[in-house]
Amino acid sequence: MTEESKITFRNTGRIAGLLYFVVVITGIFSLGYVPSKLIVWDNPSATLTNIVNAEFLFRLGIVSGLICYTFFLFLPLVLYKLLKSFNKTYALYMVVLAIVSVPISFVNMLNKFAVLSIISSGQQQKEEIMFYLNQYDFGNLIVQIFWGLWLFPFGYLVFKSAIIPRFLGVLLMLGCVGYLINFFGNALFSNYSELGISSYVRLPASLGEIGTCLWLLIMGAKDKVITAD
Repeated sequence: MTEESKITFRNTGRIAGLLYFVVVITGIFSLGYVPSKLIVWDNPSATLTNIVNAEFLFRLGIVSGLICYTFFLFLPLVLYKLLKSFNKTYALYMVVLAIVSVPISFVNMLNKFAVLSIISSGQQQKEEIMFYLNQYDFGNLIVQIFWGLWLFPFGYLVFKSAIIPRFLGVLLMLGCVGYLINFFGNALFSNYSELGISSYVRLPASLGEIGTCLWLLIMGAKDKVITAD
C-alpha cells in the first residue's frame, strides 16, 4: 500500500467514524432520551400531558430520528468501501441488511407524525396517542431484526481485517445475537420486558458500536494490505 493509499484508507475510516458518531448520538437521543422523558407506557394521561407540555422535544426527537436513519443509509456504503477487500460477499451482506432497515424506520416514523396530528387537532385523545406510540414501538421491534443482522457480517469483517481492534468485531457479532434475542423474547413472551435482561443482552451491541464509532473517528483504520477487486 502506497503512502497515499494509506492516508486515503485512514481517512475513509474517519469518515465512517463520523457518520457512525452522528448515528449513535441521534439514535441515543431519539430512541432513548426523548421516550424516557415523555412516554409513560402504563399511564396514557401522563404521556399526553408530557407530550403536550414538551411538544418541541417530541418534534426534536422525530427530526433526530430522521437524521439518524439518513446517516445510517450512507454509513454501510462507506464501510463497504473500507472492508470489501477483505471479503466482498460479507461486505455486501452487511450493506443489504443495514439498508433494508432504513425504509422500515422511515415508514415507522409516520406513527409519531400521527401523534402530532392528534395533538394539533385539539382532540388530544390519549388512547389514540398511545395506540400510535405502541405501533411505533412495535415497528422498532421489527426493525431490530435488521439492526442486529447487519452487525454479524460487519463484526466478522472487523475481526478478519483487524483494521480496528478485533475485540470490537467480537462485540459486534455478539450484538447481533443480542438484538435477535430481544426481538424473539418480545415477540414470543408478553412479560419479556419485565424480566430485566433486555438491557444486558443489548450491552455487547452498544459497546461494540460505540467503541467502533469512536475508534474510527479518532484513530481511523489501521493500514492493511488491500487486494485488488
